[in-house]
Amino acid sequence: MKKNIITAGLLSLIFISSLFSQLANQNTTLIAQKDDYGNGYSAVWGYAGPNGREYAILGCNTGTAFYDITDTSNVYLCDFVPGVNSGWREMKVFSSYAYVVSEGTNSRLQVIALQYLPDSVSLVSTYSYTGYTKTHTISQSGPYLYLQGGNNTLGGTDQGGITILDITNPTAPVKRGQWSNFYVHDARILNDTIYACNIYDPPGTISVISAANKDNLTNIASWVNNPNPFPHNCAIPNDRRFIYTTDETSSPPGKLKVWDKSNLNNVTLVTTWQPTGITNSIVHNVEIYNNIAVVAHYTAGIRILNITNPAAPVEIAWYDTYTQNNNNNFAGCWGVFMFPSSGKIIGSDMSGGLFVIRAGSQVTALNNNNHYIPNTFALKQNYPNPFNPSTTIEFNIPKASFVTLKIYDVLGKQVGILADEFKQAGSYRLNYDAGRLSSGIYYYTLTTSEGFTETRKMVLNK
Repeated sequence: MKKNIITAGLLSLIFISSLFSQLANQNTTLIAQKDDYGNGYSAVWGYAGPNGREYAILGCNTGTAFYDITDTSNVYLCDFVPGVNSGWREMKVFSSYAYVVSEGTNSRLQVIALQYLPDSVSLVSTYSYTGYTKTHTISQSGPYLYLQGGNNTLGGTDQGGITILDITNPTAPVKRGQWSNFYVHDARILNDTIYACNIYDPPGTISVISAANKDNLTNIASWVNNPNPFPHNCAIPNDRRFIYTTDETSSPPGKLKVWDKSNLNNVTLVTTWQPTGITNSIVHNVEIYNNIAVVAHYTAGIRILNITNPAAPVEIAWYDTYTQNNNNNFAGCWGVFMFPSSGKIIGSDMSGGLFVIRAGSQVTALNNNNHYIPNTFALKQNYPNPFNPSTTIEFNIPKASFVTLKIYDVLGKQVGILADEFKQAGSYRLNYDAGRLSSGIYYYTLTTSEGFTETRKMVLNK
């Protein structure tokens, strides 16, 4: 009897240790950790300015913190913008503005100017429209924001779908189309196609939505994210054949899933992934940068995957931001972001705040391994041309640069902006929606921080 009790005790210890075990941090180095605003952090995002400086933007219970992380020996707080108290705060950046949302009562959309960094930031406005007071998440693609969840489409209820805001004028958003078929928790936008994660209703469905017409969103396809369908967010590798989804469930612990979406009428599950040696932690968010996927995995921390073969992700590095355990709690790492130039990775931990890490040379090499690196700067002729109302503009940059792509009328007035950000070397293709402009001749100009400037003419013929 005594022997059985001892054996049972040992088995219990082994089981408990498996929940709390953690392999040593792999192929990563901590640059800094910042915990200036107490327990209750949420999302994180990054901003690389025209002068090459890098900033981390951290969601806190009482507002948004902005950190300069350029100098690895001196990571410091630049400024803080108060907001409505909320356990969830998320942000995206376009041009030199941050757009911050939360589910706090009457939080709406904060527009924050970043031009004055590293000295300070400035709250420009708090934007709203009839019936809209809060948002669960926010996505961005070109000069458009996508509000998801909260009451963005169904004012007065918390069953919001998606609302598009046109930020051609970054300080004056204009409400465009809406999609309210289901509650949307988060979404990824690629070439005017929205991949919406309907986490609740219907249970576990991914909706594919055309946003080619920003005033009229239309359904393309959908599939159920089985098994254990509870899609939280998603990301798309460079080859665009696959899509990664994250299931935010505690029982069973949510996994990263890899889907083959080459046939949207028959999307198939390819594989699932969990961190090395850990089966209890819950996946939260995934972001993709060339051949790297960076995953926020709650109690397992920041996880870094080689996705050179996107159908078979391989973990190559990690940093545990939450060392207490690896169980299935909704605690630990919330969000991640990787800077395109330096390769620094930032993560937000719900109790630990901001983590700034650097990954090893293998990760850096994969991040820099784009599919195509052009030899020269180039701005190509838009197509089709003439066009009505949308057209595609392509450009090449042979080295990482801060890039602006702006649209002008014949009088030289700026009427549109497609890019105003730091980009890695590569070939880019952007869609331009001129549905709200009059017929006529327009010009588009590409300018880079490497001194390249080129202008081409296009014709809108309605």
